[in-house]
Amino acid sequence: MIRHEDVFPIGKITKAHGLRGEVNFMFTNDIWDRADCDYLICDIDGILVPFYIEEYRFKNDSAALVKFEDLDSVETVEFLLGCDVYLEKKYAEEQDEDEMPLNYFIGFRVEEDGKFIGTITDIDDSTENWLFIIEKEDGSEAIIPAHEDFIAGLDKEKKVMTVDLPIGLI
Repeated sequence: MIRHEDVFPIGKITKAHGLRGEVNFMFTNDIWDRADCDYLICDIDGILVPFYIEEYRFKNDSAALVKFEDLDSVETVEFLLGCDVYLEKKYAEEQDEDEMPLNYFIGFRVEEDGKFIGTITDIDDSTENWLFIIEKEDGSEAIIPAHEDFIAGLDKEKKVMTVDLPIGLI
């Protein structure tokens, strides 16, 4: 069984395409193409279900047309429309650290000088400089730049990101 803590979001299936069961997949990162993974995981009513890719082709930098095995008509893919799509974290871990998608770090604990700051709950990519949204222990939010210059270390096994931030940033 695939668990939510073992995956990270990579996009959404937006609509059917054509008559033979292709779907339009809007993705936030092309790691699924670079990783050696032959399936995508869809959230079907809260249950994570793998669907094996028969073929795909890119439409542009953020969309692809995907054909899943055994789904051969518009009617057979209707239940996928609007579904969030995930990839297992193990495939991101195989990538070089500078190629890892930022949403992989959602759920990581953030520490500085051995002190717990909070947990990454979201990524703000609405500006040119992406930001980690961190929920602190008291329930308040902290925002820090998602930039490699501020990341001092990563423990992927323990899901801990150690940061070195300028004084007064938080």
